[in-house]
Amino acid sequence: MLSQKLFDEISAKISETIAASPAKDIEKNMRAMMAATFAKMDLVTREEFDVQQEVLARTREKLAGLEERLARAESALFPDMAAERAETETTQGHS
Repeated sequence: MLSQKLFDEISAKISETIAASPAKDIEKNMRAMMAATFAKMDLVTREEFDVQQEVLARTREKLAGLEERLARAESALFPDMAAERAETETTQGHS
């Protein structure tokens, strides 16, 4: 128990010393400088990036569905053009 108490006292003294030293001010100044630099760089947070990535994935899925619906509508309205497009896509290697 004595060693734990001694360890706690030493830890508290070290924390007090660091808090009262110029090291704490240097840390604050570095954090402020880095925050200002990052703000100028117009960065986004990881959370914002992940949200936008999900939005983009849903948008791509929706676009693919709309393209498919449009192709079906075109083939129903213009069967000659649909056959021609299918032939062109086959020869060009598109799906």
